[in-house]
Amino acid sequence: MQTIEQRALSALHDFKFPYCGHVQLAFLGGSTMHGAKVEGAEDTDWYGLFIEPPEKALGLDSMQHFVATTGDGTGNVPSDVDVTFYSLRKWAQLAAKGNPTILGFLFVKKAYSCPYWLIFKEKAKHLLVAKSQLSAFIGYGEGQRKRLIGEAGQKNVKRTALESEFGYDTKYAMHALRLCQEGIEFARTGHITYPRPNAAELIDVRLGKYSLDDINKWIAEEIEALKQAQDASPLPPTIDRDKVSELLAKTYLEYYEHMEL
Repeated sequence: MQTIEQRALSALHDFKFPYCGHVQLAFLGGSTMHGAKVEGAEDTDWYGLFIEPPEKALGLDSMQHFVATTGDGTGNVPSDVDVTFYSLRKWAQLAAKGNPTILGFLFVKKAYSCPYWLIFKEKAKHLLVAKSQLSAFIGYGEGQRKRLIGEAGQKNVKRTALESEFGYDTKYAMHALRLCQEGIEFARTGHITYPRPNAAELIDVRLGKYSLDDINKWIAEEIEALKQAQDASPLPPTIDRDKVSELLAKTYLEYYEHMEL
């Protein structure tokens, strides 16, 4: 059986990713990461980080991320594979803004990782955790709830089969609820637990065991709890961007010093 590293690199090779030797982190994301995977109903999502070679970090052309899919653009099926890999610098820029998905990279388990990422991660856990980042969780949560019920913008219906069966996109609802709950934990502890402790409950949402009205009220309650958690959060007010930049620069320089240029 292939290891996580072998499976991730195999997927990257299939998509002709040019810097497989520079991968620092790789893990299975999406519902698998959250512990809410429904067998036979999910595609495979690979996420990870790489340190781009010097010519891409310092030269005329950059490579900040690599995204590829076997899907046809009309919606994934369980056999599809998606890969989303960021350069370490691009990832840190997004994490500094509080992007909830990106912050999850700091806490994911059962991942392939290199020493440079492990050292960086232990320091970044303290530098990239701040009260100000909770605004992104709140914004995402409110936006997703409104789109789910068609209250603002175009109703987000990516999975027509779920919409037809349950009257709304239950997978989208599950992730909206999960996001708010992760934000509450992050506000209180500076940490996000994966897989989610209430994974069974999230699967019930995914399987359509709640009405849209109940889900709407539930998400709204979680958003209010998240706002209260932000107000009471013991986290530092903001991140120290200078220290994050220093850590990035040190990591890149040490990596380049030991790689074959």
